[in-house]
Amino acid sequence: MYFIGIDLGTSSVKLAAMDDKGKVISSLSKDYPVSYPKTGWAEQNPEDWWNAVKEGLKELVARENIKNEVKGISFSGQMHGLVMLDKDYNVLRPAILWCDQRTEKQCDYLNITIGQNKISQYTGNKALTGFTAPKILWVKENEPDIFKKAVHMMLPKDYISFKLTGNIVTDVSDASGMLLLDVKTRKWSKEMLDIVGISQDVLPIVKESWEKAGQILPEIAEYTGLSQDTNIMAGAGDQAAGAVGTGTVSPGIISAALGTSGVIFASSEKYEVDSDNRLHSFCHANGKFHQMGVMLSAASCLQWWVDNVNKDIEGDPFEVLLKEAEESGVGANGVIFLPYLMGERTPYSDANARGVFFGLSMTTTRGDMTRAILEGVCFGLRDSLEILRDLNVPIEEIRISGGGAKSKLWKQIAADILNTKVVMINSKEGPAYGAAILAAVGCGLYSSVDEACKNLIKITDSVDPIVENASKYDKIYNIYKNLYPALMKSYKNASDIFEK
Repeated sequence: MYFIGIDLGTSSVKLAAMDDKGKVISSLSKDYPVSYPKTGWAEQNPEDWWNAVKEGLKELVARENIKNEVKGISFSGQMHGLVMLDKDYNVLRPAILWCDQRTEKQCDYLNITIGQNKISQYTGNKALTGFTAPKILWVKENEPDIFKKAVHMMLPKDYISFKLTGNIVTDVSDASGMLLLDVKTRKWSKEMLDIVGISQDVLPIVKESWEKAGQILPEIAEYTGLSQDTNIMAGAGDQAAGAVGTGTVSPGIISAALGTSGVIFASSEKYEVDSDNRLHSFCHANGKFHQMGVMLSAASCLQWWVDNVNKDIEGDPFEVLLKEAEESGVGANGVIFLPYLMGERTPYSDANARGVFFGLSMTTTRGDMTRAILEGVCFGLRDSLEILRDLNVPIEEIRISGGGAKSKLWKQIAADILNTKVVMINSKEGPAYGAAILAAVGCGLYSSVDEACKNLIKITDSVDPIVENASKYDKIYNIYKNLYPALMKSYKNASDIFEK
């Protein structure tokens, strides 16, 4: 008996096959492009996702010869993206992605004209440029013909679920990030639908993450080699699925994702909202709730540093740069990096924010700048962690995941800056593993998501903060957190000059 988790990411889809003992027997990835039509915009063709998933399933099933043994499939999906279909289920326009920043005007309308308090009362959150509702308003205002033709609106992973089953379904965790769901009741908010100007009929049916979305369509089963009895579960947003994949389903355990974006995630037994909406209050994939802080650029900052500035390095550029960063030492020789390459979400919610190197001098080396990037990303994560501390959320350990967690140096920097033990767990597949666990729960292998995590997730290693490093980073963090307020007006002025 096998279960497949599909993690529909921003730059690629990852598929992982898990057996009934929780062991990942195989995984593969398929890449697809991202389009940036204008500064701050980000779009993708949903058909690129579908082609990658379809071919990935076919390859994985054939490679492992598990044709009739896959019982369930579930998803982890990049959140907030807007997919619009017409009455014949054709894609109307490229999907507007989570990191797209074009909706500042629409967010101002929701937060100021309608009022942040009202929006928070209806959804548990304030309007942010990444969320789906402002994207719908943008299309309504700027592409009215497309808006009129849109009979179905859904999230990225839900488009894949639709292509597999013919049913349009979403889950509570992913739907929480649309700014259309009443998170407390786990149902669509009538008030928000009225504000945006859409009916509930255009939105998917809402289910819990482990609940069945349908069975695989016969023609897709034939193409991929899967059994027609394969069950497809609703799945979860990538951060909730990743939290399941790290066992972050109970209080005291915090997950830190060092992926394209950076996330601090805390599971909660009950619905709670920060009065200033600094954190997201969303439904969790285990039937409960969670609070989450998101920085838009995390490990992608290092990727940018390689691709745009240091692409001519001989050998493995990451290995070379990380070695130089280790030689730089704590504090990066006085250099501080603000990781706002795509704007920022937590705690500032500023689409105009941009990356900054602060403290450059004639003695600054490339290693210092690389080290500053690693530290700056961790300072960004600390911004969210400090909010959790302000809210008296228990913090016993941090489970780290994502591409950045592969670096021993970056894990130590994270432990030192967050001043908390950082632990690693037995799975490296992250959200794809969490999705496979949801599939197993949906097929009845476990009675609940929490039970599955308790049985499957084990700690394999840990990194403790170094006291003297943590003390020095406390002082540097005080400088770091004062830089954004000092630059906020300049960010807006620069945007008016260079990007409008």
